[in-house]
Amino acid sequence: MHVAGKTNPIPLTHRFGRRFVQLQLGLIAYGLSMAMLIRARLGLDPWDVFHQGVARRTGLSFGTVVIITGAAVLLLWLPLRQRPGLGTVSNVVVIGLAADLALRLLPDAEGWWLRGALVVGGILLNAFATALYIGAGMGPGPRDGLMTGLAGRFPRLSLRLARTGVEVTVLAVGWLLGGAVGVATVLYALGIGPLTQLFLPWLSVPRPAPDPAPVPA
Repeated sequence: MHVAGKTNPIPLTHRFGRRFVQLQLGLIAYGLSMAMLIRARLGLDPWDVFHQGVARRTGLSFGTVVIITGAAVLLLWLPLRQRPGLGTVSNVVVIGLAADLALRLLPDAEGWWLRGALVVGGILLNAFATALYIGAGMGPGPRDGLMTGLAGRFPRLSLRLARTGVEVTVLAVGWLLGGAVGVATVLYALGIGPLTQLFLPWLSVPRPAPDPAPVPA
């Protein structure tokens, strides 16, 4: 569509619709990947070790704990002056619901080959899902926003150090509460960053460019 010499091949409404659908698909896939790792029974990522530990202590469903934790972490954004987006709010709700639904459908894996396949598939799907919802560009998840907010609030605290500190803390607390730590925890820590970076360039939705400043006659 040509308007006053500009080219805008993708209408903004269509672009928003694509980003919204990609966001929701990414969050649903993320919840499924969490359920796959739980059913493999070979360990979880740090935050899910915490979620599972709390669920075992309280009797709440895993997905319910994910939602409550996400909402609580979102409250911590206030002193950090972080602003949530549509993707942030969706993250709080959709992932937990998707995880609980997937856990109802997936039985515990029997046999090492199936458990190993669930771990590999769960980590790959988790990275793909992360790239999907990040690539939609509609706001970070509450846990990611917490780490970037801490790094921004405290200049001496790098993002890597903030992430490491937060994840080690929730991992330790989750383990003490009874969450599962194992080989999948190590594989996740080693693989999730590079795999997400691999998928992200393919799944990032182009943003609309700002209109150029008018040229004086």
